[in-house]
Amino acid sequence: MLPFLTKRAIDLVVVLLGVSVLVFLMIRLIPGDAVQIMLGANTEVTPQQIAQMRSKLGLDQPILTQYWGWLTAALGGNLGQSVWTGAPVSREILARLPITAELTVLPLILATLLAVPLGILTAAWRNSTLERFIRFFTIVGITTPAFWLGTLFIYLAFLLFPKWATIGYVPFSENPTGHLSRIFLPTVALALPLLAGLVRILRSSLLEVLNQDFVRTARAKGLPERQVLYKHALKNALVPLLTVLGIQAGYLFGGAIVVEQVFAIPGFGRLIVGAINERNYALVQGAILVVTAGFVVINFVVDLLYALVDPRVEYQ
Repeated sequence: MLPFLTKRAIDLVVVLLGVSVLVFLMIRLIPGDAVQIMLGANTEVTPQQIAQMRSKLGLDQPILTQYWGWLTAALGGNLGQSVWTGAPVSREILARLPITAELTVLPLILATLLAVPLGILTAAWRNSTLERFIRFFTIVGITTPAFWLGTLFIYLAFLLFPKWATIGYVPFSENPTGHLSRIFLPTVALALPLLAGLVRILRSSLLEVLNQDFVRTARAKGLPERQVLYKHALKNALVPLLTVLGIQAGYLFGGAIVVEQVFAIPGFGRLIVGAINERNYALVQGAILVVTAGFVVINFVVDLLYALVDPRVEYQ
């Protein structure tokens, strides 16, 4: 296990360094000048004022010097200061991180808890009426975007339950009931398309495993079908499911922005879009770095789960 962990840890560091370079360079390629935007379109702004502001922000230094200074500070936990508010970037990120983390974890848990039994049903009861219904649902779910579901849910909630507060965000510590009432619909809107994909993946994986020799051997020994399915087949079919979960967790962590906009939730996606519009270099760099680092770390954890589910992965 130790060589496997060491190799994956080295891969993690290399990927994070590459991501930091890409993030730093891409921010510099965004059209527009942060200094000009900050100073506004005032014709009284002099070139000396522009030069002073660029020097204050460190934008007059060579690009390699800027990158090295930003990287060393980031390794120490300092992601810089917001260009507009002057507040530490890490503070602004930490204020939004729990919201986006919740919108990532809750849909994943809900989708997984429903996908495993539904995937088993579709694989075990092939060509039944229930299996056809679930397959139809998965096709509809995969082709339905989460933001459309969110809009539909808001409309239906307004018609059926006019007093239900579905827009905005209330911290759980301030109002648990209000928090749950507002987070329920976006959670379901994000979970349903994910659920549809997970069911199809698990069904396909189970059908493939059930046709393998070791399953036929277990059946030939007279083991009950339930034991063959749950003890022998399911564990071997989980690896593709873990792959999809890892990828989707990363996408949810950084890509729930449209759903956040629909439900007016002040999450990480809205923070990044606002920072890009303001050319807030430090905030954009820090936020995107956290998102990509989260994506990479999640997939690192999935790699470890591979080794627990299927020990053969350690030797690959």
